[in-house]
Amino acid sequence: MNDMRIMERDVDVNEIKIAARGCQVYYADTHAIKDVDVDIEDKTVTAFIGPSGCGKSTFLRCLNRMNDTIDICRVEGEIRLDGEDIYDPKVDPVQLRAKVGMVFQKPNPFPKSIYDNIAYGPRIHGMAKTKADLDIIVEKSLRRGAIWDEVKDRLDAPGTGLSGGQQQRLCIARAVATEPEVLLMDEPCSALDPIATAQVEELIDELRSQYSVVIVTHSMQQAARVSQKTAFFHLGNLVEFGETGQIFTNPVDPRTESYITGRIG
Repeated sequence: MNDMRIMERDVDVNEIKIAARGCQVYYADTHAIKDVDVDIEDKTVTAFIGPSGCGKSTFLRCLNRMNDTIDICRVEGEIRLDGEDIYDPKVDPVQLRAKVGMVFQKPNPFPKSIYDNIAYGPRIHGMAKTKADLDIIVEKSLRRGAIWDEVKDRLDAPGTGLSGGQQQRLCIARAVATEPEVLLMDEPCSALDPIATAQVEELIDELRSQYSVVIVTHSMQQAARVSQKTAFFHLGNLVEFGETGQIFTNPVDPRTESYITGRIG
């Protein structure tokens, strides 16, 4: 009977979505990320915090191979998505990025209509056979991006004509349109005002039920509000990783405590 209870409890534990082991990143001769091991859970918001230049965005970009686009960048070690090595030569980075969506610091809608911003990814990945299929994907994605009610009557209008906060929610909707499993966010609120930031934070909390979300943020308050797990980076090292509440109230490493209390950073 005891064994049965243990098995039942284990089922509730969030599965590991991304596992990194011995991850190193070099920009030419600069060793930017040093020997990072981390497990990122499914249906969880994981925050990466740390001072500017500590490597948090560089490591985030390893998770969907965005660093491949930088000639002088070299990634070593192992990063697995659902157990599969994403750096295996057989893996197509374009297909990987459909599974691991990304939202950037500055909202970057395409210079196209709101509709076409969302439809672009599903079109190139062959996800819709008909215009009706595409209409359904566009509406569902805009609803997931919590912006449908604001734009449903002007889908032909340019995405660039929206406010900053709306543009960022449009970009989140665009990222989820390809049905990703992981959503990476690189300081998604740093260009937004407090009201838009609150809307995006609320959206991140809702998205957690469907995706593994990883957010890089300069704001410790934001990390505390939106995440369940927090990783603290310093000088290219992953110093500490754990439950957000524990990292903020009872950190193990003195460097984490110094950062959280404002003595470094």
